[in-house]
Amino acid sequence: MKWHFDDFIYGSIDGAVTTFAIVAGVVGAGLSPGIILILGFANLFADGFAMAAANFQASKARNEFIQMKRKQEEWEIDNLEDEEREEIRDIYRKKGFKDELLEEIVRIITSRRKVWVDTMMREELGLIEDEKKPVDSSVSTFVGFNAIGVIPLIPFIIFFAFDSNLNSETFLYSTISVAIAFFIVGMIKAKIVKKSMIRAGIYTLIIGGIAATVAYMVGYGLNFLVQ
Repeated sequence: MKWHFDDFIYGSIDGAVTTFAIVAGVVGAGLSPGIILILGFANLFADGFAMAAANFQASKARNEFIQMKRKQEEWEIDNLEDEEREEIRDIYRKKGFKDELLEEIVRIITSRRKVWVDTMMREELGLIEDEKKPVDSSVSTFVGFNAIGVIPLIPFIIFFAFDSNLNSETFLYSTISVAIAFFIVGMIKAKIVKKSMIRAGIYTLIIGGIAATVAYMVGYGLNFLVQ
């Protein structure tokens, strides 16, 4: 298996947001730590698996689409050689090449079938073949979802081992820990895509905070109505 950090980040952000949203909603409803752990871990494994499965299907579908288009280009090169050669000429003419240099580029590209197909895929269709295997992507997503998604639950696991009653400090520790996780994950994501790490960390923290606030208010409101 090959590790894919982008899928790990993708899963970790969603895992942290959804799990903490559940924690916030249950706390807002005034339920016990046991309920928090049950719903939290149920979300980790069920939602984590669903997200990994969705990533698997999406990656598989994309790879199949690219392979279909590649076979189509191969057929066109084999059966419509002159037309395909002219397409290469048009592509590089638009890039500013002309005269002898243009013809030399066309000759070099069309002299090797794989290079020719690769060029048509990239320049004409805008498709780049993904070397990632769908299984690797889905596993990376699942691991990221659970590795970071469990963070909001850790204070409750520790607290539940010593006391069965929920207090505000436990939720505070959970909030602080997941806020740090949001910020770090956002910074790591920004480093991968070469963006501002501080800005991305704050942005991820805000998104997670909004989701948690909405969940908390819904839980609190429903608890108020029921009582």
